[in-house]
Amino acid sequence: MRSKWWGGLAALLCGAAAVLVAAQPAQAATGFSVSGTTIVDANGKPFVMRGVNHAHTWYPSQLNSSLSGIKALGANTVRVVLASGQRWTKNEASDVTNVISQCKANRLICVLEVHDTTGYGEQSGAATLAQAVDYWISVKSALEGQESYVILNIGNEPYGNGSAASKWTADTKSAISRLRAAGFQHQIMVDAPNWGQDWQFIMRDNAASVFAADPNRNTVFSIHMYGVFDTAAEITDYLGRFQTAGLPIVVGEFGFDHSDGNPDEDTILATAQARGIGYLGWSWSGNGGGVEYLDMVTDFNPSALTTWGQRIFNGANGIKATAVEASVFGGQQPSSPPPSSSSPSPSTSPSTPAGSCTATYTINNSWPGGFQGTVTVKAGAAPISGWTVSWTWPNAQRFTNSWNATVTTSGETVTARNAAYNGSLAAGASTSWGFTATSGSTNTPPTPINCA
Repeated sequence: MRSKWWGGLAALLCGAAAVLVAAQPAQAATGFSVSGTTIVDANGKPFVMRGVNHAHTWYPSQLNSSLSGIKALGANTVRVVLASGQRWTKNEASDVTNVISQCKANRLICVLEVHDTTGYGEQSGAATLAQAVDYWISVKSALEGQESYVILNIGNEPYGNGSAASKWTADTKSAISRLRAAGFQHQIMVDAPNWGQDWQFIMRDNAASVFAADPNRNTVFSIHMYGVFDTAAEITDYLGRFQTAGLPIVVGEFGFDHSDGNPDEDTILATAQARGIGYLGWSWSGNGGGVEYLDMVTDFNPSALTTWGQRIFNGANGIKATAVEASVFGGQQPSSPPPSSSSPSPSTSPSTPAGSCTATYTINNSWPGGFQGTVTVKAGAAPISGWTVSWTWPNAQRFTNSWNATVTTSGETVTARNAAYNGSLAAGASTSWGFTATSGSTNTPPTPINCA
């Protein structure tokens, strides 16, 4: 979001896309990591962001009350606006320490972003991605040891719509490399160019090479959805291409209306929920410059929800119905699910041992009409060079997406085989693959789960 200082973007999605190359598996990481299209927390549990943005750098006195209110309304994540000093007063390391402390006190995962980069090339005075990296290095003391609770969003909407946007790929790779060389082990999030909306498809078509440039294989891509994403087809196509390529994506900002057009927030929310994709709405409170309607609460008062606030917190596929607290805080399920659904709770179904491996089926999260699951495959007493997991659906469940395995179905019968990179397991070692699926009112875990 260009915040209260930005004007409208008029752009249309157009053109055909190059096929994205599938990502390599995540490497060992401290704190958050990436497994295929899934964000995984420090305990190895899938984590789906459900939260909002908070403009801390412009409203520092509102931090504590805002985070408390955001948590009380059900969020599991907050994206916090910081400044590196090029356009707004720099948030020093001491302030960053306080932000992280308050996020942790409120059991919220903290996505920290530098806002000064917004619209570089079009916005006068905007910072470069290199300057954003300089900022992160300058406040590194506040970030060390917080990898389980903090994700670094290098720079907000780092390029506008001009020719400078073509530099996004090289400059993003360089920024990631510099952060890793400086010792940052955090999960890194990168925003798209074109004021975050990627209507030129620069991020989409170069995401695989950017991911591969991270030696930790721990980069997440963030698309901002405003007027460019005003139809269901544009939303589902954009998000679907990342998941088909095996790349992690989140909707880092979106709204229910905007000066550049009317985003389809219902499809954004529904698609994110169906595909297990994180989302972070813009924004808690304090908007100006003609986009005050994007405030979720009036005057930072959590008891004064606006139309947008009611929609994102309490509506279908909204935060209250779908957010699951990060397992580093306890992993609490939604406290107030819709009346038509039962409270989701993780459930597991172990495999019947077949000698070479075992498999455990876990329901991580569920919602009316669907759920997200993980299957963990573990080698037995001897190493294995490949594995096959199979079961029969008991309640006519159907996959909507899967990752880290090649999955085929025939009626109710499911067969999943290892990917090229996760078939070889040492004795006692394990790997996981995940999926989202549809379900009816009954969602019994299948049994037996066969592994061979």
